[in-house]
Amino acid sequence: MSTILQRSTDNDSTHTRCANFWPNWLREPLLHFILLGGVLFAVDYWVVGRTDDKNTIVVTTEVDEESEDLFHESRGREPNEQEMTALQQVWLDNEVLYREGLAMQLDKGDDAIRERVIFKALSVIDANTKLPPYDDGILRDWFDSHRAKYDEPPRYDFQEAVLSGDISESSVRAFVASLNAGTPGDVQAGLRVFKGRPIANLEQSYGPEFVKALETSPLAEWQALPTRDGWRAIRVDTAIAPKPATFENQHGVVLQDWTDATMAEQRTAAVRALAKKYTIKHETVILQ
Repeated sequence: MSTILQRSTDNDSTHTRCANFWPNWLREPLLHFILLGGVLFAVDYWVVGRTDDKNTIVVTTEVDEESEDLFHESRGREPNEQEMTALQQVWLDNEVLYREGLAMQLDKGDDAIRERVIFKALSVIDANTKLPPYDDGILRDWFDSHRAKYDEPPRYDFQEAVLSGDISESSVRAFVASLNAGTPGDVQAGLRVFKGRPIANLEQSYGPEFVKALETSPLAEWQALPTRDGWRAIRVDTAIAPKPATFENQHGVVLQDWTDATMAEQRTAAVRALAKKYTIKHETVILQ
């Protein structure tokens, strides 16, 4: 963004869905072998099955290390215990699909490429998965329980004067006082202008403390607000109230979302049912 002037415009729904995207991937492991891709599949099969029992799956330390490396590359930090468990489950689901694909001889003519075998096995499961009956009552219940996806969130038009150098609370407050006294904003700082920024996007960019302070800030007055990267000089120009969505207007979108989620749940259940034939073992590292 320019240090002199920047406009940020947002689609009505894109930022909200993007902001929610990362937490959702943990909820549907079957869809994420695509995202995990070659990194997890690069673990050679001999590492996976250090046993002669074809019905035993060993989650080795090498698998965990590959999962941790992938997560770190994606998020810039190490996974916590819950996230690590989810990553292991993704790998287990893929391993079950791979072994079932081999059992169905889906590797024929495909040079036993692991990813493609998994795709083929999942396709077989999809062919035997059917959408259950539904009506508007079921869709409306889904809509009501996922309103955050459909309601128009609060949005803000605001300006940010980016102070160069010292951005301590005392310095930013002094700068804000001079701005409110009439000092031009481009004397000491670059000026950024944002339009229609939704709450979820702001929290992602600036942090929850900033959002909480922004919600109570007066209009057309410079304020010193805290962010995760330090204090900022902010002036709220317009606060746009949230707009609740209606089921009738969102019917088509709700139907598609419900269909995707329901089919994903059935695929997960089918794979987990297949996994029951296997004994799952985890290697542990003994610390000296």
